[in-house]
Order: sequence, then C-alpha cells, then structure tokens
Amino acid sequence: MTKAELIDAVAAKLGGTKADAGKALDAVLESLQHALIQGETVKLPGFGQFEIAERGARTGRNPQTGAEITIAASKAPKFSAGKALKAAVNGNAA
Repeated sequence: MTKAELIDAVAAKLGGTKADAGKALDAVLESLQHALIQGETVKLPGFGQFEIAERGARTGRNPQTGAEITIAASKAPKFSAGKALKAAVNGNAA
C-alpha cells in the first residue's frame, strides 16, 4: 500500500476529503518522527511501538578488498508489533 492508497482508504473510511485525510496522515507521521528524534518511544496500544535502537561502532570488512573498516555508531528506528496486530495478521481474533 502506498501513501496515496492509504490516504484514499482513510478518506473513504471517515467519509471526508482526500485533502483532509492527507493532512491528517502528514501530521501523524510528522509527530511520530519528531518524537523519535527527541528520543521518545511512541506506543500505540493494540498496534505496536516505535523506538530508536542504538547501534554501537563496530569493525566490518570491505567485500571487494577484504580490508577492515570501522563502521560508525548510529541510531535506527525500530518497530515492534503489538499483540492485537500480530493476531490480526495471523487471522486470529484478538
């Protein structure tokens, strides 16, 4: 599903316009991104949890030359599905 298809689905579900659904989706995504940038965990009961995973610096290898390289520490967004979402995807009633 693309962002445009998601906007269409939200507009149809709420009976509103695509423009309003698009603005609402953009606001939700922007708020989620801002919270993650601030280091907060975003919990959506029944759906899941978004958080930042810290990756430490490590040594890797260049696949072409085999030379060792240092991979810098970084942060990555992480999503953990909630119990209800897992059950719905697996066809179980939650």
